[in-house]
Amino acid sequence: LRLPETLLLSTDCLDSGLYHGPRWRMEPGDLFIPVDSIEEEATLTCDAKSTPPPQYRWSLNGTFINLSLDRRRRLSGGNLIISSLDRYRDVGVYQCMAYNTAGAILSRRAHLKFAYLDHFKVHTRSAVSVREGQGVVLLCGTPTSSGDLTYAWVFNEYPYFVQQDNRRFVSQQTGNLYIAKVEPSDVGNYTCVVMNSVTKGKVHSSPTSLILRTDGVMGEYEPKIEVNFPDNVPAAKGSTVTLECFALGNPVPEITWKRANGVPFPSKVKMKYANAVLEIPSFQQEDTGGYECVVENKMGKNTAAGLLAFYAKPQWIQTMKDTALAIEDTLDWECRASGKPKPIYTWLKNGQPLLSRDRILVKDGALSVSVLTLSDAGMYQCVAENEHSIIYFAAELMVLASPPDFTGTVLRALLKAKVGSTVTLECKPQAYPLASILWKKGNLPILTNNRITLSPDGTLRLANVSKSDAGSYTCFARNRFGMSSTTGRLLVTDPTRITQGPLDMEIIVGESIVLPCQVSSDPVLDVSFSWAFNGQLIANDDGHFELVGGRTAGDLMIRNIQLNHTGKYICVVDTDVESLSAVAVLIVKGPPSPPESVTVEEVTDSTAQLVWTPGRDNGSPLINYIVQTRTLFTVGWQRVNTVPETIDGSTLTATVVDLNAWVEYEFRVLARNSVGVGEPSPVSLKTRTEDAVPDAAPGDVGGGGGSRSELVITWEPVPEELQNGESFGYIIAFRAFGEVSWTHVATSAPGASRYVYRNESIAPFSPFHVKVGTYNSKGQGPFSPVVTIYSAEIEPSGLPVGVWARSVSAYEIEVNWQALSFTPERVLGYEVVYWEDDTKPETMGKVRVPWNHTSVTVSGLAGHTQYFLTVSAFNTAGTGPFLPAINVTTKKPPPSQPPLDIEWTLIGSQLSLYWEPVVALESESEVTGYQVNVNTLTTTNSTAELKLPEVDDEYIIHIQSLSEGGLGPASDAIRVHQLSNSSSSSSSSSIFIISGTKRSSTRFWRVTVPAKTVKKSLDWHKI
Repeated sequence: LRLPETLLLSTDCLDSGLYHGPRWRMEPGDLFIPVDSIEEEATLTCDAKSTPPPQYRWSLNGTFINLSLDRRRRLSGGNLIISSLDRYRDVGVYQCMAYNTAGAILSRRAHLKFAYLDHFKVHTRSAVSVREGQGVVLLCGTPTSSGDLTYAWVFNEYPYFVQQDNRRFVSQQTGNLYIAKVEPSDVGNYTCVVMNSVTKGKVHSSPTSLILRTDGVMGEYEPKIEVNFPDNVPAAKGSTVTLECFALGNPVPEITWKRANGVPFPSKVKMKYANAVLEIPSFQQEDTGGYECVVENKMGKNTAAGLLAFYAKPQWIQTMKDTALAIEDTLDWECRASGKPKPIYTWLKNGQPLLSRDRILVKDGALSVSVLTLSDAGMYQCVAENEHSIIYFAAELMVLASPPDFTGTVLRALLKAKVGSTVTLECKPQAYPLASILWKKGNLPILTNNRITLSPDGTLRLANVSKSDAGSYTCFARNRFGMSSTTGRLLVTDPTRITQGPLDMEIIVGESIVLPCQVSSDPVLDVSFSWAFNGQLIANDDGHFELVGGRTAGDLMIRNIQLNHTGKYICVVDTDVESLSAVAVLIVKGPPSPPESVTVEEVTDSTAQLVWTPGRDNGSPLINYIVQTRTLFTVGWQRVNTVPETIDGSTLTATVVDLNAWVEYEFRVLARNSVGVGEPSPVSLKTRTEDAVPDAAPGDVGGGGGSRSELVITWEPVPEELQNGESFGYIIAFRAFGEVSWTHVATSAPGASRYVYRNESIAPFSPFHVKVGTYNSKGQGPFSPVVTIYSAEIEPSGLPVGVWARSVSAYEIEVNWQALSFTPERVLGYEVVYWEDDTKPETMGKVRVPWNHTSVTVSGLAGHTQYFLTVSAFNTAGTGPFLPAINVTTKKPPPSQPPLDIEWTLIGSQLSLYWEPVVALESESEVTGYQVNVNTLTTTNSTAELKLPEVDDEYIIHIQSLSEGGLGPASDAIRVHQLSNSSSSSSSSSIFIISGTKRSSTRFWRVTVPAKTVKKSLDWHKI
């Protein structure tokens, strides 16, 4: 392969990546193709990347393939495709080359093999005749093949395979069947079955007959090893090594294995088929050495020995990197690989061997090329090889030649530095070979001294600069390909100072502050401010932080400061020439954090011992703790009494006192400091106090009433939180006046509030002393104070007399009677029952009045309706006997039509009214007059004369008809506004106001007018 001449590479080409040699993306791998698939195509992959894109060539067994003359082989990209495969012509070692104008590389080697398994020769096999007890070997006679094979033997007919045990063994190395000691059951036909693991093909041999001789039985003899392993067995790292060992003998020999160095086998080693096979998976260096197989029976023993040797394919442990060097530089590359045996190294340039000559030195894995020329550029490969494998590694050498170029490394047009600082001016052009450097200030070369130094790489350093160092600086660079320069100006400024920085301070949570940061600086400098909080840069869009100030101030405002804002604040001032900072520590104080881990350690019937761990004090020492509790019976959290009464901030335990017995409590603790009270702790687990004898008595004990011969006792139940234990109940004690002993009755219902004692001997309305106590499972509690109540009374037996009634209006009846003069029973009052019709119970009603009343007006009745009435006395036991009913008919209802067409006039304070008379219907009561609701004036006419007070006020007037059935409906309201200082009585000077609004000073008068007709007066105004 001949490559184009190497191009001169400039730095432009290098930087832009216009050219680079091939790099493998995919290399060919070994192929093992079944012969029965040769009509298909075989593909050897090969793919590289490069700029420009690569081209490809292939070799077979070291000879390049001329694809233009080969019709069966073709390229697809870099892949080699072989069609019409030929078992004999296509087998071999293939290698791919990728190349472009920058160079060429070789791929790893790939083997193409064909797997096949020929048939056994068809012929009749001779019978094998042996004595009983003799050992025998049946030969398989494997046909020609390629690819891994496995063996099995069929006994007599398929699918009865020979089962391997300590007497029978099928070697996977030879394929033969070994029978250590023949028994009569072994007589039969044996067929060898061979399978190719690649092609999956299977072939059967002709059967071999095994028969017993009749001339006797074989005697006992010592073992004879028939299956052995080689003296030297090479094993690859990580592979599975299998050693076989089997012997003939009578009795059947036993097989054991051992290592020559006596070291026991590791657990990974496996024994199979009665120890005929030793298997070592994942073979490693420590598994190497001598191995022995010992076969033994009572007649003797024999030993087979061999050496397992470790080998490893080469693997890279050091490789090269793509390198770009200037012309005339020296290239030094080294590669190293592990492997056993130790690999040997060769070097390739563009796919061709590289040997030591002139400027090139090749030694083992090292390559050195001195005084590089452009022709040395290309693709290099280090090759490491031992007898087990060969590996390649590629790297590209680019030889660079160019004049000095400051692209990307020019001096800054303006460099600012403060007085007294050190200024570094770098002069690092790209130049191949390296350029010589010359510095000038203005037009004068710069001379070095103890303050001005020039390093070998061309860097100029000016120490302790002053205003006199300001000016224009130029770096000149030159090599044999040309010269270039770069210029920059140095400006020396006065130093910047922080005139007011932040101070350490303490602040209360929720407040807002401003941390100052103000500077003085040279006017030519750009100044910027930034703040860091605990090492993190503060963002200006944070809800709490805001940078405020102008060019010389970078104050930090912190709004609504929180506890997590405690820490170190750093103001950083950056200018073109320096960076300054000022530090302040801010301590934010707030109410304490919640205490933690509130635990109830000890409980009695009235106390609970609490412990807790403190929360953070948030910048202010803890003053004291507050304990709160909650139960099912409280509304929210309640503060409780503790011992000590005041829990100081250093105390982490307290005893809660004055608790109720047998109640589930939850506790929480709050801490207080000088700022305030913090949030409460997490709630403790629910804890029930111990039970105790009740200490509360029922309240509001009383009673009375009930039925005949009953004593009714009532009380206010004791709340559940005061019952102090389980099985809570009440003890009711009572005795009649004059008796000494108490009668006790218990009830186990904790919610009971009433007890009824029945006894026929109890006289009505007899006094009793009563008290109610409590008890629970722990014992009896206190009794309530003794109170006096009365037993049930009986209904009055007397009848009222002198009952009479009259209709007052259409809707009312007045009932009268005489009080009972004497009755042995107590009378609380009288009850009047009335109804329209016995067949209409929904019309029944009743009215009760106290004992000292002898009349009542029944209202809400229907007009012109007959009612039946009766009267009886009553007390707590009920009503007594009723009188025979009397009947009364209510009057007709008043007219339903209100007064209409109302006219009025107002002269001075004299108000005159006129309206149309109301005519009653036949079913209504006759009109007897009218009522004017101003000052309750009544008239029988349809006119009225009123004199209003001479005050500034508003009057609302209604007119209703009068009848024996009552008042009729009111007319629409008339609003009259009377003004003070009214005029004379002539109509032309009348003063009146009709108002549509109601004022707070409005007055209502009532006037009753007769029903007779009178004339209109003076000026009338119709409403």
